[in-house]
Amino acid sequence: MQKTYTYPEFAYRQSTEQRDGTLARHPVVIIGAGPIGLTQALDLAYRGVPSIVLDDNNTVSIGSRAVCYAKRPLEIWDRLGVGQGFADRGIQWQVGKVFFHDDLAYQFDLLPEAQHKMPAMINLQQYYLEENLVEACEASPLVDLRWKHKLLSLEQNDDVATLTVETPDGVFKMEAQWVIAADGANSDTRRMTGADFTGHFFQDRFLIADVVMKADFPTERWFWFDPPFHRGQSVLLHKQCDNVWRIDFQLGWDADPTEEKKPEKVIPRIQAMLGPDVEFELEWVSVYQFACRRVDAFRHGRVLFTGDAAHQVSPFGARGANTGVQDCDNLSWKLKLVLDGAAPLALLDTYHEERAFAADDNLLNSTRSTDFITPKSRCSLRLRNAVLELARTEAFARPLVNSGRLSTPTPYAASSLNTPDADAFLGKMAPGTNCADAPIQADGKDAWLLDHLGQGFVLLSFGPASPVSVGKVTARVLEVGKDIQDTHGVLAARYDAQPGTVYLIRPDQHVAARWRQFDAAKATAALRHALALH
Repeated sequence: MQKTYTYPEFAYRQSTEQRDGTLARHPVVIIGAGPIGLTQALDLAYRGVPSIVLDDNNTVSIGSRAVCYAKRPLEIWDRLGVGQGFADRGIQWQVGKVFFHDDLAYQFDLLPEAQHKMPAMINLQQYYLEENLVEACEASPLVDLRWKHKLLSLEQNDDVATLTVETPDGVFKMEAQWVIAADGANSDTRRMTGADFTGHFFQDRFLIADVVMKADFPTERWFWFDPPFHRGQSVLLHKQCDNVWRIDFQLGWDADPTEEKKPEKVIPRIQAMLGPDVEFELEWVSVYQFACRRVDAFRHGRVLFTGDAAHQVSPFGARGANTGVQDCDNLSWKLKLVLDGAAPLALLDTYHEERAFAADDNLLNSTRSTDFITPKSRCSLRLRNAVLELARTEAFARPLVNSGRLSTPTPYAASSLNTPDADAFLGKMAPGTNCADAPIQADGKDAWLLDHLGQGFVLLSFGPASPVSVGKVTARVLEVGKDIQDTHGVLAARYDAQPGTVYLIRPDQHVAARWRQFDAAKATAALRHALALH
């Protein structure tokens, strides 16, 4: 059925350790070469950590699958050298519209302020994303991609994990100091470690249809509740690359997945939506159910869970892949410092603390979206429809409309790595929050703040400051007015900066602490705190 994309086949290669029959120990082995496993490998490589990536397949994901990628993951990918390419290739959008029957009930803007490098959201088929990530990994000397390598079993002790791997040339063993499970919602690694994966499934079924057509719909997210062409259900429309449009149809509880995927069932649904004169071709069709659940602990001994292997949410709000990329961002710097002996194992335990907190936030928002989209009782349906009616004219009702709260980063507001404010600040840049980008000048050229924060700890100062060190870790100084110029005043506004203000920024570009004046002792104490040296 696929017409706009040819799937690559990646070459299987026998590793030296398998050929020689040696038992090699690696710092990190990643299970799964999907978007999250590949991103994890690139982020570790960015920080100087080599990794082996094992995947039992030899191509990219079939179908467009995840298509919506938000600003924060794009910023992370940009740091890894691929974000701008994704933004350029993807369909950029920031406006969403919600319809009730035939009428516009509500619309929103995901990026109400200007002067950000990355767009609010892009739509890009997952196979393009994965193919570009594979190319970046293959170009890195620190990433070893091994296709047609299936993990059969995993044993671990306090020091190492031993993996039994099956390949076309037979079975062999390898060792890893750390294993990162990025093998999806049906993770075999999770089963091997006995990790609990709890939550609940939703009964509703949805049809995804990727349709090739030339249409005059604007580049926006359109969501219908109870439209005339699909009564009593909901429909979602998104534009992708290559004139491919994603259409999601709610089917209800009793739909037969096999029947609903047949062209003779799908085509009339789409024709009723588009009108009798619109020509289109089916590109890909799938029927899915979804669940909201997460693993009990993001670290089980020497195994760390990330992406869908750690948590699963409904597709409303594009929280799956976007959340997984932020898992990688949180994990890599902590693993690097622990591997280097620069931080205690307690720092790695904060991966669960912070990302389980974010997962629970995403699960809550995802469940609320699902309940609004698929009411479970007559009373809930009446309430939902009343909200949609009121939203047309009454401002108070519009925030209650929930067709999927679009993915935004979860601040680690209560993280044990934060140093709480002792001074008064305005704005959003509280400890635990990811840094907002801002236009600057560096070396006389236009630039962006996030591009200059680098990969380590940074003291972003609006006045004189000095580097501080704790053991092997040093926080360098990036001084506004000296190293970079706030030519537009946007940086100072977003960080509520006064002369002397200083921020301690973590390697994942989250705020660890902030003060109105630099104090070396306070900065050193905050750095110790951010390294889990409590």
